[in-house]
Amino acid sequence: MKNPKVLLADEPTGNLDEGTRDDIMALLEGLWREHGLTFVLVTHDSSIARRAPRLATIEAGTLTLTEQRQHSGYGC
Repeated sequence: MKNPKVLLADEPTGNLDEGTRDDIMALLEGLWREHGLTFVLVTHDSSIARRAPRLATIEAGTLTLTEQRQHSGYGC
């Protein structure tokens, strides 16, 4: 695929050790920053979720959207 506008990732770090998880996230974050992609990531890992500038959670069938403060991770 050439120059996608959106990158979808479903549990890209599931079942990985912390070091490999962090390497994968650094790679994905680099793609996001370099190419200005819209990056949609699904995860159960709260440490990964906290890195996102926007967070959507689904609990008991209710979708909640949250703008998060900038972090050293995915901050805008």
